[in-house]
Formats: sequence, C-alpha cells, structure tokens
Amino acid sequence: MHVIAKTREPAQITAVALKAYARIADAWALSVREAAGLADMSESTWKRARKPDFAGELTKDQLLRLSAVIGIYKSLELFFSDPLARSWFTRPNAGPLFGGSRPIDAAVEGGLPQILAIRTYLDALRGGA
Repeated sequence: MHVIAKTREPAQITAVALKAYARIADAWALSVREAAGLADMSESTWKRARKPDFAGELTKDQLLRLSAVIGIYKSLELFFSDPLARSWFTRPNAGPLFGGSRPIDAAVEGGLPQILAIRTYLDALRGGA
C-alpha cells in the first residue's frame, strides 16, 4: 500500500502545481518564453506541461520553482490591489533585488535562488519586516 501512494503522489503533485502555475502565468500575462524560463523548461515542454493530460515529471528544482512562484503570487494578491498585484512581476522595479529590471527577468536569470529571494522579500513586505 505504501508503494502505491508513493507512485501516485508525484503525479498528483505535478498536476496540481502545473495547473496552479498555468493560472498564474495567465494572470500575469507571461509569454510562453517567460513562463517556460521561470519554470526552467523549454518552450515546447511548457506548452505540453500546461495541458491537463501532461504525463511528464518535474525535477525537484522545477517543483520548488513552481511552489515559490505560487507563494509569490499569494503574497502579491494579499499585499497589493488587483491591477498592481497582477502586473507587479512584469513591471520594472527599483527595489534592491531588481535594480530597475522586471522581477520576471531577475527570476529567470537568477534561477531558483533569485525566485526564493523574491518570495522572501515579498513575505517580509507583507509581514511588515
């Protein structure tokens, strides 16, 4: 019984994470290139992964990225009103992590460490720290 749970769990986790991430990519109006880069996938893999019948697996890095992006999305939705919450990630930002670039560009270029730094930054803003 334990083995069955282990084999189904990753597929279920992947499906839920990809569904949530696809919704976020749409909400933020990310291009295919941006969404694929943020998830550390090729554009063709992202196009397949966003379909409900995707049967591929994600790496731990990719799952962590998606999880962190979901956290970023939640923080933005809680911290800002709707128009800004939806556009913050794709607008130039003078904040310390971005130096005038867009958070999406910093996240794609910096990979998982930068994505996690952005999430921590937003969590600190939200928490008043």
